[in-house]
Amino acid sequence: MSEAAKMPSLDDFEALLNETLPSEDDGFEGRVVKGTVVSIENDFAIVDIGLKAEGRVPLKEFAPAGKAAEIKIGDTVEVFVDRVENALGEAILSRDKARREEAWEMLEKAFEGDARVDGVIFGRVKGGFTVDLSGAVAFLPGSQVDIRPIRDVTPLMNIEQPFQILKMDRRRGNIVVSRRAVLEEDRAEQRAELMGQIQEGDAVEGVVKNITDYGAFVDLGGIDGLLHVTDISWRRVNHPSEVLSIGETVKVQVVRINPETQRISLGMKQLAADPWDGIEAKYPVGAKFTGTVTNITDYGAFVELESGVEGLVHVSEMSWVKKNVHPGKIVSTSQEVEVMVLEVDPSKRRISLGLKQCGENPWEAFAAKFPAGTEIEGEVKNITEFGLFIGLDGDVDGMVHLSDLDWERSGEEAIQEFKKGDMVKAVVLDVDTKKERISLGIKQLSGDPFSNVSSKKKGEQVTCVVKAVNENGIEVEVGDTGVTAFIRRSDLARDRADQRPERFAEGDKVDAMVTGMDKGSRKLNLSIKALEVAEEKAAVEQYGSADSGASLGDILGAALEKAKEDK
Repeated sequence: MSEAAKMPSLDDFEALLNETLPSEDDGFEGRVVKGTVVSIENDFAIVDIGLKAEGRVPLKEFAPAGKAAEIKIGDTVEVFVDRVENALGEAILSRDKARREEAWEMLEKAFEGDARVDGVIFGRVKGGFTVDLSGAVAFLPGSQVDIRPIRDVTPLMNIEQPFQILKMDRRRGNIVVSRRAVLEEDRAEQRAELMGQIQEGDAVEGVVKNITDYGAFVDLGGIDGLLHVTDISWRRVNHPSEVLSIGETVKVQVVRINPETQRISLGMKQLAADPWDGIEAKYPVGAKFTGTVTNITDYGAFVELESGVEGLVHVSEMSWVKKNVHPGKIVSTSQEVEVMVLEVDPSKRRISLGLKQCGENPWEAFAAKFPAGTEIEGEVKNITEFGLFIGLDGDVDGMVHLSDLDWERSGEEAIQEFKKGDMVKAVVLDVDTKKERISLGIKQLSGDPFSNVSSKKKGEQVTCVVKAVNENGIEVEVGDTGVTAFIRRSDLARDRADQRPERFAEGDKVDAMVTGMDKGSRKLNLSIKALEVAEEKAAVEQYGSADSGASLGDILGAALEKAKEDK
């Protein structure tokens, strides 16, 4: 037999190899077996799995997520046999599949026992992240990363940390895990432990975790408490970010614990002395202080007297003369102003302040400079149904009432002569500093013509000039005094037949008797009839009576003759 005939063919060699290797019936392929690293070549590890065959495994399959491979020749490793190729003895091996098989068995036990598993976040996918669980790849939804939304997950990647398996399906190769569930469980344990340790009034340290418009959440070591914006400082804080920053360590006091909701209210200002203690002694009524405008509203401005102590300057206390003006047109935020303390209410933590009181009262200044009776001049600022408003020194206004415009004419008639912008003279009648009123008079610039007749007595005879005649009587001027009076028809004569107004004409002089006077209304009552009756009575007394045989005509004739002689 030749040498060639003695050499086995490839088919014979494969048959011999199959006798040595376990058959597929033995389940060798698709199993995890142990092998030895015999060499490392070009990013591959050559692994001998004891089958007189070797397989190549990429080095990256031996590297944990995010780290470099640590493997050397001689190391024993477990690999997954995909299949044994052919008579050449090449095997298709996988370290990843081996690790995955091991991991799945371990993960299934953990899932059944509701136990945590360790893993590493190593990649991002749509809707979440990928996690390496000792070889098995799991999905971590974005909502399950943390208790609160996290903007940057980078610090959490490539580090080993615990996870909770939410769902797994080996047939489909799906695993869903949660980091949030682990944190919530730990947090609940820490919360229960911490809730049993802290009490209201305790001073503790915490870290600012989040800032909102209404306050800040402070982590007390597993449990969060709310530090409301009004409890940050005794002074006004418009937004917590003015005082606090995320990550800052702060010392706070436990103000209130709600055992039902397990909510904790915190305070920072409670650890500092209350600036309102003894406030009445520090800020007595009537004292003046310098403060800073912190806030301006429609009804006034808030002024900070010291940190934590603010007072309100009501709009009515801002200016002596600027009425119905928005406070923002008088002061501005951050402006330093001098104010006077008007009222202090410690129970309501309120201080009323005055800004105008720190300046000169223009009403008092005007009263001192222009006492009653002083003649002044000013511009007509406004005309109303009850008088004129005149601008005066010190940006104050004085009012001329309708009744003080003219001695004789009605106010409605006299006011028609004036218009806005006119410069007029007037007399100061009265200054009421409390009510901030100045009364002026224009008619008082000239003497009161009624004073010329105010000394007349009832029954006194006066000579008048007829100014007007109408069916009800006559209007007359008393002498040259400028005072007019009205003689009624019934007072024109003693005899009814002579009580006719048409008997008189404008310009006629007539004598009449003063029958009454009302100085308040400036009215003089006159009567010709009363004068005639009085003259008749006097004549009778002087020249006799009708009983003596003399007729009334004789008596009156004698009286008239005597009157002529006297003249």
